[in-house]
Amino acid sequence: MAIFARGISLALISVMGLLPCASAKQDHIVPSSQASELKNRFRIDHMVDEVTLIVQRKFGSAPVVVIQPDGSKWYANRHPQSVKWTDAESGDVINIQQPMPGPWQLTGKIVPGSKIVMLSKLAIDVEPFPQPLFQGERLKLRAWLTGDDLRLRLPGLAYMVQWTAGFSSLQNKEDANFAAGTFNVGTYQDNGSELDEQPDDGVFTSKINLDQPWGHYRLKIQAQNEVFQREYQQEFVLSKIPADITVVEPEKPLEQPWELKLIADGEQLNLAETFFELSIVGPAGFQATLSERLDGAPEKDLQLTDIRDFGSYRIKGTLFSTTNTGREIVLTLPERFFNFIEPPKPPPSAEELAARAAAIAKAEEEKAKSEAMKLVIIGNVLLLVVGAGLLLFLRKRKSLKQALAAAEQAAAEKAPPRSVADEIHEIDLTMPDESEQKR
Repeated sequence: MAIFARGISLALISVMGLLPCASAKQDHIVPSSQASELKNRFRIDHMVDEVTLIVQRKFGSAPVVVIQPDGSKWYANRHPQSVKWTDAESGDVINIQQPMPGPWQLTGKIVPGSKIVMLSKLAIDVEPFPQPLFQGERLKLRAWLTGDDLRLRLPGLAYMVQWTAGFSSLQNKEDANFAAGTFNVGTYQDNGSELDEQPDDGVFTSKINLDQPWGHYRLKIQAQNEVFQREYQQEFVLSKIPADITVVEPEKPLEQPWELKLIADGEQLNLAETFFELSIVGPAGFQATLSERLDGAPEKDLQLTDIRDFGSYRIKGTLFSTTNTGREIVLTLPERFFNFIEPPKPPPSAEELAARAAAIAKAEEEKAKSEAMKLVIIGNVLLLVVGAGLLLFLRKRKSLKQALAAAEQAAAEKAPPRSVADEIHEIDLTMPDESEQKR
């Protein structure tokens, strides 16, 4: 059984085939006209052996609570081991083995007026890889989650189911992928980004990296969560990229332009509908975009007349073509690099060497003269500074002596006259000794 609403919906999927099946190839979507108003209530009869509930609720709300017919409750973190439950930001997926017959109810952030439809099985529908498939190809393929071979469209389903794509080498010794092993190459998305056209429309679009070694592979696509896992497998061949770009260096880079040789495999591609889009990036901000058609020829030479600056250049290319089976393809070509190096100059002649030596000698002489002149100027400046300082010092010393002499004279003039008794008192009456008398 499945419950659907435009914004929020609830789906119940049982293993019993209660509705006529329709082929998934008819691109049907579960119709809401087959539903009825149940207000989050539904009934499971005694013939149902397994039920899977896909519950769409308000984004970010808590998981729902499941109420059984006897009134007992199950929670996302508390339920029997026979029940498998995964909860995401947008909803819950609950698998119940041998459910109790009777009326069931769900409580949570579910919009009233949900719709219900009976389904018998849960599976995936995947568009197979085309052949031939080439390295570097941009591949847009679709996948769906189905019930009773009807494609489910459920807002928020992308949050509840994870899709992965992986390659496994078939270990053919002649292939480049002989020792590649098993590895992931991408996923399927329903978020409106990359090649996906519209978010939450139930159509999951491939985002697969085909820049892998060529050879025989087994593709494995899985859609899974904690409740269920569905798988699709396919053996295929990843062929060598059927086009290339070759850089041709001119014999005289300063006189002749660089060239690109555009190559395509006429056995794989319709050369009349094959063209290259090229982007060239170089030094000093150089950028150029070129678009070239092969016009039915397997090769085409292209002159790069704008390459003039020395430096490194990078070429990115995209090929748009139609295979000989009629399939439109877009290929990302391997990047190419080249360096425009300035050629070495010829060795100088004897006259040039002599002129350079004379110029160097003259420059050194001029430098020596300049250094000597600087020393003379600095010496003269120092002499002037020292002389001026010495002169200033002598003048200040002379002025100080004159001031002291004037002060002494003034003091002498102001002192009272000395008496005869003072002068006699100052006479030295000490008799000289004998030695001094003999002198």
